[in-house]
Amino acid sequence: MKFSVNREELLKPLQAVTSVVERRQTLPVLANVLVRADESGIELTGTDLEVEMVARVAMAVENPGEATIPARKLMDIWRALPDNAQVTVTVEGDRAVIKSGRSRFNLATLPPQDFPKIEEGEADVTTIVSDRALGRLVDKVSFAMAQQDVRYFLNGMLLELSGDYVRAVATDGHRLAMCTLNHLVENIGQRRQAIVPRKAVLEISRLLEGDEEDISLRLGSNHLRVGKGPFTLTTKLVDGQFPDYDKVIPKNPAHTVVADRDTLRQGFQRASILSNEKYRGVRLLLADTQMTIKANNPEQEEAEETVSVAYGGEEMEIGFNVSYLLDVLGVVADEQVTISVTDANSSALIDSSGDDAAVYVVMPMRL
Repeated sequence: MKFSVNREELLKPLQAVTSVVERRQTLPVLANVLVRADESGIELTGTDLEVEMVARVAMAVENPGEATIPARKLMDIWRALPDNAQVTVTVEGDRAVIKSGRSRFNLATLPPQDFPKIEEGEADVTTIVSDRALGRLVDKVSFAMAQQDVRYFLNGMLLELSGDYVRAVATDGHRLAMCTLNHLVENIGQRRQAIVPRKAVLEISRLLEGDEEDISLRLGSNHLRVGKGPFTLTTKLVDGQFPDYDKVIPKNPAHTVVADRDTLRQGFQRASILSNEKYRGVRLLLADTQMTIKANNPEQEEAEETVSVAYGGEEMEIGFNVSYLLDVLGVVADEQVTISVTDANSSALIDSSGDDAAVYVVMPMRL
């Protein structure tokens, strides 16, 4: 195999493929990227057996062939080469030689037939969404995914497709985020749900650039395939039952607080400085036209912030993890946010005044 290419042509595809490759591997070949060269161009593939990224680059190829080359080393070499450098890659036997100008690198390869392939099966549902729309779904909810929870089905994002919408939901058991995109999904029949693992969600997010380019979603019984231009990401789905999120979302809360998002966020940030580092609890005292935020810690240190809000209900005190509140305020785009609660023991429903497509639920804390 032999081909020559400008450094910039292969830089982004190589970055996308290498990001899937884990540093610690059960199989040596999984530390490599599969490089296939044929008459139409180069195809790069990286996988960890759960998520697979394929990038294709159209270009002239001198000698077709295939090989697996150490992913991190190849990426580091490519990144270190000067801008717009012309690079020649040659594979003979079990060695890959990368040449550019006066630089020459000799890497060990492994047999391409040992490289595993994710079998995705037939897609039951196929739809096209814009890069910007899918990016919004992911960005609005991904922060609420659990990390290494024993309830493995929480370590990911629920993707729900129905005839007239695409919805993303994430929860770690303490807070929930949901965003809905009004979108016609053809030939779907009944509603479909799939739990996309955390790593795949993060890789999809990296793939998106917030433009209007089309993104294809192909959902099968065990796999999701996401395609954008020359990139194709295939992921296995989490086998589990996602919680019934509809039961978690408060219905008709009794009291509503409307506040300026930035003012509220700054108040929470300042109060959080003296909150308990482990539990991160703050107390919110709601009274007519104002919210008082109080925090303390085991050293008997205290912080108090008063924020002007629109509130006309009875006086109430309720505790929350301030980190969860700050996470929500970090993804809300509008200037005004609405916090709805029923009593001191109920969850808070948070949404933005001008956007009902995304809603957030934060469980209360006993302080």
